[in-house]
Amino acid sequence: MNNKPCSTKPSGKDMATNTFHPVALECETRAALPTDEAAFHLNRTKQTLRLWACYEDGPLRPIRINGRLAWPVSELRRVLGVA
Repeated sequence: MNNKPCSTKPSGKDMATNTFHPVALECETRAALPTDEAAFHLNRTKQTLRLWACYEDGPLRPIRINGRLAWPVSELRRVLGVA
């Protein structure tokens, strides 16, 4: 596990530049992540996660919010073995 303190930088996408700023999963404060961020942490493509959601055969299931997929941080931590 990483002993560095969590950054105070905001996580997620910078809407002005549309760039993604990853945050260590141990430091993540949001309850769920969008597909692109979850795919980054799982080292999979976004399409792989979408297929898991469609066929319901992946190691974790997303939450559907108004037709969008949100991946629970607690499940990401469980699958990756992160405390």
